[in-house]
Order: sequence, then C-alpha cells, then structure tokens
Amino acid sequence: MKRVLPPLNALRAFEAAGRLGSFKEAAAELHVTHGAVSQQVRLLEEWLGAPLFERHNRRVVLTAAAKAYLGEIGPLFEQLSQATARYGFPETVSRTLSVNAPATFTLRWLVPRLAKFRAGHPDVDVKVETSNESAESLKDVYDIVIRGGPDTFYGYSMRPFLSEERLPVCSPALLQRQPLRTPDDLRQHTLLHTSSLPRLWPDWLASAKIPALRPAAALTFDHFYLTLQAAIDGIGIAMGPTALVSDDLAAGRLVAPFAGPRLPSRSYCTYVPDGKSADDLVALFRAWLEREGMRLPAETNP
Repeated sequence: MKRVLPPLNALRAFEAAGRLGSFKEAAAELHVTHGAVSQQVRLLEEWLGAPLFERHNRRVVLTAAAKAYLGEIGPLFEQLSQATARYGFPETVSRTLSVNAPATFTLRWLVPRLAKFRAGHPDVDVKVETSNESAESLKDVYDIVIRGGPDTFYGYSMRPFLSEERLPVCSPALLQRQPLRTPDDLRQHTLLHTSSLPRLWPDWLASAKIPALRPAAALTFDHFYLTLQAAIDGIGIAMGPTALVSDDLAAGRLVAPFAGPRLPSRSYCTYVPDGKSADDLVALFRAWLEREGMRLPAETNP
C-alpha cells in the first residue's frame, strides 16, 4: 500500500513552529527566513485542508487538532534524529549554537574562554554576534543572549552567571614611572574615560571621598575596549570592570593599585527564548558559562 505522507519540508517547518511557538524562532532553528516557514506552514494547511495555527499579534497558537497532531509527530522527529546519530556518522555531525553578546564582553571575556569550551565539545560550533540592543529589540532569534541584568524580557528566561565590580586599573609600567600610594595621587595621572559611561570616575572619586579631585589630564574614548587597551598600553588609569580585566590582572598586564572602594555593577546574565530553554545544547553552554563565571572572584583580588 502506498504511504500517504504530507510534504516533509512543510511538516518539518510545522513541527519546529509548533514546538517553539514562534515562526521566527523556527526560522532561526531551521536556518531559513520567517517567510519560508510561514509559506511551508500554509502549504501543509492547504494539504491537510485545515488551519494549524491561530495567528495573534506577536505569537502563534496551535489549534486543538494541530496540538494533538504535533504530539504524535514530534516524537517521530526525535526518533529520526536519534536513529541518525546511532546509525549515521555522528562524528561528522555538528550543531551550531548562536550567541549574541556585547562587543567588549565578547572580546575580553568570552573569546579567551571559547577555546576551552570547544576542546570539551568539538562537535559544537559556536556562532557569536555582537550588539548592545536589548534582547527584545534584536531582529534575529539567538539561542542565548548575554546582557547585563537581572532584567525581565518577555518570552525569555534569565539566569545570572558573572558578577562584576569596578575599580581603577593601570599598567605596572605606569606605576613604575609615577607611583600611586593613595587615591589622592591620581592628581598626577591621566584618567581614561568612556563616553557611554561618563559617571564611572565621578562616582568612584565620590566613594573615595575626593569628589573634587582634578587629574593631570583626561582622555575619552567612544568604546570601552579602547579605554581598557589604553590602560594596558600605559596611557593612563581606567575604571576596570572586574569581569573584563580578570585575565589581565592574573597575567600582570594590569594591576589594581587600590583595594577599594569598588563600585557595584550589574551582573552578566543569559537570556534564553522560552522555546529554547529545554534545548540540551543551550543548557550545556549556559551551565558552562556559569562554571566559568564562578572562577572569577579568585582571579580579581588585587
């Protein structure tokens, strides 16, 4: 007897959209456009002769019949995946994890640690893109979004993984040229600023009880990673976030001349779309970030 099967590409699009509750997230998982998923779902609806989703403003909801249908075909896709892994060539099969994170965090904390993750999980390809937009404002759907927090974004679960404080840092060579014994000695130095974070130095000087201090000079950069690089190069003294300078402090490229005060700062958090929170690969990378974040306190003691 000839099997009667619906169009398989359309079925795959329906399964992903139904499981994730979003055409947009299904498109990201399948590496196609939102329009392609919508078109395939319409094709399946025409083939079945019945609607599968109720379309709302920013989400889709399965009809009762479609929910029952998904409950039966969903396990079949999982069985197919497992059978392919068992009898195919799993050593040649890799999965891609998409991550979006701020540029300075990516450059100074995430990238130096990715080789360690890859060594433990060579079958996982990590695709990293950078931006500072809120998770809700991103045009594309990512498996994991890293931002400051804790914040609440609709449709995302949040978990903090890396705490942070801010304190002055500079190169050892700078201290050899011009020692810093007390915070008041900053009068003889160049203070490095970032235009997007204008309150860092004023707030720290106020905490150090020298709010009226006037340094010898000041330099302002438009990106934070340029400010930190200027500190490493011995140009002046920057307000360093402990998470992003921990490797430099441990390697001796930077030193923290004062034990305090330390300015409190927001934590780094992972924001995961609700439809991806049960994904094993997402959970794996999230847990790895949390383990790496726990290593930080011992590295950042000046």
